[in-house]
Amino acid sequence: MKRIVAVAVLLLFVAAPVFAADTVTLKAKMGDVTFNHKVHGEKFGCKSCHPTEPAAKFEVGGKDPGHKMCQGCHTEKKAGPQASKCMECHKKK
Repeated sequence: MKRIVAVAVLLLFVAAPVFAADTVTLKAKMGDVTFNHKVHGEKFGCKSCHPTEPAAKFEVGGKDPGHKMCQGCHTEKKAGPQASKCMECHKKK
């Protein structure tokens, strides 16, 4: 439970600049996950990840929900990292 709260708080700090940033970095224990926010938004629309109207700050909600959303979409679209190879998304500095 403490991990979920810690991840949620961390994501709130990371999510604030998301709407203005082209590149978004989500902090994770296995290594940061970075993706191009602008490209994802242009290709799939805001509602793909931000279902509320108006689009609200995005919270992954932890490892399992994050994996379900990102991997699910990548598998459905047959694009981007789709396998369970962690380091395809998670990059350690």
